[in-house]
Parts: sequence; C-alpha cells; structure tokens
Amino acid sequence: MTRLLGKTIVITGAARGIGQATAALFAQNGATVIITDINDELGQQVAADIGDKAKYFHLDVAQEAHWEKLSAILIEEYGQIDGLVNNAGITGFFESEGPHDPENLHLDSWHKVHRTNLDGVALGCKYGIQLMKSAVSASIVNISSRSGMVGIPGACAYASSKAAVRNHTKSVALYCAEQGYAIRCNSIHPGAILTPMWDAMLGEGAAREQAINQVAKDIPLQKMGEPNDVAYAALYLISNESNYVTGIELNIDGGILAGSSATPSKN
Repeated sequence: MTRLLGKTIVITGAARGIGQATAALFAQNGATVIITDINDELGQQVAADIGDKAKYFHLDVAQEAHWEKLSAILIEEYGQIDGLVNNAGITGFFESEGPHDPENLHLDSWHKVHRTNLDGVALGCKYGIQLMKSAVSASIVNISSRSGMVGIPGACAYASSKAAVRNHTKSVALYCAEQGYAIRCNSIHPGAILTPMWDAMLGEGAAREQAINQVAKDIPLQKMGEPNDVAYAALYLISNESNYVTGIELNIDGGILAGSSATPSKN
C-alpha cells in the first residue's frame, strides 16, 4: 500500500462521503492527506481517525481568501503539494431556497451552487497549480458528476456547474501541458453513489431499502456504488500510474451513461 508514498495531497469536502473515503484510502497508500471542509467537527474527527498521516484545515472553497491562507500554510509546512482532489460540492436542494428547474430557477440559488461547485474548483485549480508547478509529477482530480454529462431538469444549476467542471478540467490539463508543468488534470463523474447526500431522498429503515432497490433497478450493474468506488478511481489518477493520462473524464456509475438510463425522467 505505497502507491502514494511521499506525496502530500489536499482533498476538499473531505469530512464525509467520497471525500472521507478518498482521504482514508490515500493515507493507507502512504500519502500525507490535507483534509479540508466547512464542517470542522466532522473534518477533525476524520483526521483523528486517520492519524499522523492527516491534518485538518477549515476551507470554504468558494472563498479565495481561504485558499490564500491555506496555500501560505502549505508552502510554509511542505514547500509544495503533489496532488489535489477538488471534491467539495452541493446539490443546492438543502443549501439554498430554490426552485432549481430551468423555468422557475431562483437566481441566488443558482449562484450559490455555482460558487461552491464551479468557483470552488476553479480556485482549487488556480492555487493547486501554483503549489504543484515545480513538482516532478503532480495531479489534480476534479470530482464532477454524471450530471455533468446529461441534463437534470429539476437540478439545472447542479448539472450546469458539474458540466462546467468537466470542461474546465480540460482547459487546466491543456494549460499545464503548454506551460511545461508536470501537472495532469482529470475529472471523475460519479453516478448513484450511496453517500450522505442521498439520505434525505432515501429515508430510513424499510423505506430506505426499498428506495435504494428502486434506484438500483435503473442501473445496469443493478446496485448503487460506494464511496470507495470513486476513491479508487481518484487513487489511480493521483498516482504516478496515470502519468500519461490528462484531460479525461472517468465515469464511475455502474454503466448508467452507457445506456438509456443516462437521462433521468424526473430529477
């Protein structure tokens, strides 16, 4: 378990779900992980659970001043970093007023989703490049979504932001190549991954199991994914094993985007 030995990697939105699983897996593979989130209590607990290989810092990815502060700390303590996973994101359903459909969208909600999901990634890439451009081999992984590949009628801000992350990833990949930086940039597109983001939609108890089974029926592999399914994809893209891979999108969705279930009928 030494695929990331000696690397220092920043992970945003790492207090739970995909970010938490990614932080734990990276540490198991030898990395020093910088865990960031706005939920300090959960983030600190994740770092404590991982142990000496992890440090926690408060970071609102939409605030450039937060990135400036974190960058200064990282330069002082590590000199540079070797990897960044831009994972922090929101659907907007619970964090803003809505509605989120194209006809009735609430503009402040639209902006809030884009500030976190898109501005947060753009700022992460900006400061990540500055922190990695002298590295021998470095990597940025942007967590987009299946929703960045298809439309979501009831969540147009989320879909728009994730589609923009997909495209910005390619711009970053080409820019770093043009500049001669040894920084690769790729996006991951999870679909139907069982994370806390789903809790409010799935309910509890028997109703939860029924809801999960209903979701699974529309997935070619007939099951929802787990956070580690995405974490292992990020591990490959962060590691030196993917040295000739940049500007791609990697779908982790049980086959959804391969077939007719790609476009959702409701939300």
